[in-house]
Amino acid sequence: MGKASTIAVVAPGRALDASLVPLVQARAEAAGAELIMHPQCFAEDGHFAGSDSERLDALHQVMADERVDAVWFARGGYGAGRIAEAAMAALPEAARTKTYLGYSDAGFLLAALHKVGCDVAHGPMPQDGAREGGEAALDRALAWLVRRDEATLEPGLTRGVPAMAFNLTVLSHLVGTPMVPDLAGVDLLIEDVGEYLYATDRALLHVTGQESVRGVAQLRHGRFSDVPENDIPFGRGLEAMIKGWCERSGIRHGGSADIGHDAANKIVPFGPRGG
Repeated sequence: MGKASTIAVVAPGRALDASLVPLVQARAEAAGAELIMHPQCFAEDGHFAGSDSERLDALHQVMADERVDAVWFARGGYGAGRIAEAAMAALPEAARTKTYLGYSDAGFLLAALHKVGCDVAHGPMPQDGAREGGEAALDRALAWLVRRDEATLEPGLTRGVPAMAFNLTVLSHLVGTPMVPDLAGVDLLIEDVGEYLYATDRALLHVTGQESVRGVAQLRHGRFSDVPENDIPFGRGLEAMIKGWCERSGIRHGGSADIGHDAANKIVPFGPRGG
């Protein structure tokens, strides 16, 4: 897809912290982009940034807006999965001309939109401006959207080999649904945050047990951060756990990846690098 000069921000899950808007606007201006912040980003309906219909309507509006070159998901937080199947089922005509960027819970939408032919990438979101070093994360996302700067990409990506990246917990709920794209031959990258090791082990059991996942070219792991201490030590480290499930399921373990819930999170475009 083409480079972006006009970027729309919507919140498919939780609401964006309004105090971050001046920073995000300033970084977008410095990158040479016009930023359209949809009012829905600040809506509230319990946990969510508006009701399911409000969040879906906002997404459809920016998808249909011919001025918009890219759609930037505002933040994670559960919610995107509730509207992803509906979003992929009723694409506005202009939707496939845009690039979509986000990660974490937005992975539901990345999967669904990629499956129906949209250009998507896993990478930093506006809410990341609140993190330590968050300005660099914003600049990395904007450098990809505006200039397709390859210095922003996860360094282990191989040109010509399709890649996808997901939060592991999201992926474990995504597989088996109509939203999951074809994973055959994919360099599959995973990361997570705030999960007990036993919960990560359980998610790996489910994910690596899927025939669709067993067809990937390899599985690589990013950072699993803020892991809570269990009352009984789990007794196995993260890398050994991932390697063990790869070995059981016949999946090639490809080592580490530079992605995670932090400001260093690199860009992973879905599909072949350079495609």
